[in-house]
Amino acid sequence: MALFKDRFDAGNQLAAVLLKKNNYKYDLVLALPRGGTPVAFEIAKKLNLPLDVFIVRKLGVPGYEELAMGAIASGGVCLVNDEMISELNISQDALQAVIDKELKELERRESTYRSNKNKALFKMKNIIVVDDGIATGASMKAAVLALKKHEPASITIAIPVAEASSLNELKPLVNDIVYILVPDIFYGVGQCYASFPQLTDQEVCKLLR
Repeated sequence: MALFKDRFDAGNQLAAVLLKKNNYKYDLVLALPRGGTPVAFEIAKKLNLPLDVFIVRKLGVPGYEELAMGAIASGGVCLVNDEMISELNISQDALQAVIDKELKELERRESTYRSNKNKALFKMKNIIVVDDGIATGASMKAAVLALKKHEPASITIAIPVAEASSLNELKPLVNDIVYILVPDIFYGVGQCYASFPQLTDQEVCKLLR
């Protein structure tokens, strides 16, 4: 049975948890678009915080694009799963082709969603980083490592659902992680949502406005 009606419902539930954490101060909500944007929108609204995005692109295995072999993030961070690449016998040329393709999309989204915004706004800020869920954790890890280059005061990850081992891998990298559910059997983030559609650029931009 789905735990969340949709991403907005998930954001509402996360906001309720965040509001109870009296020992934490927050300055900014950062969504990982596209899926994290509606979740982050509700958190920003309930906590009365500014909303922005941080662009991350999953590096999908050629032919099996939903399977992440790494991720890239704004600021030049690139993480790859060397063990998976070796096991699947993915050549360096094939890997580089995926990186080049996703880099172009990352730059396009950066221009579309953030246009003239200054990344210096992240410095010394207490930031909540939001996605609609964590499977392999590659995208969130890339985002966190890239954000650290901007010297924020603190980083809190807020996610509705996460795979257990990925969650444990992320914990040492941030100040706090807020989540609702870690399923015993994890098939994918979408299993916990009654409605889990793909978002468009227009929908993301509308929420950011």
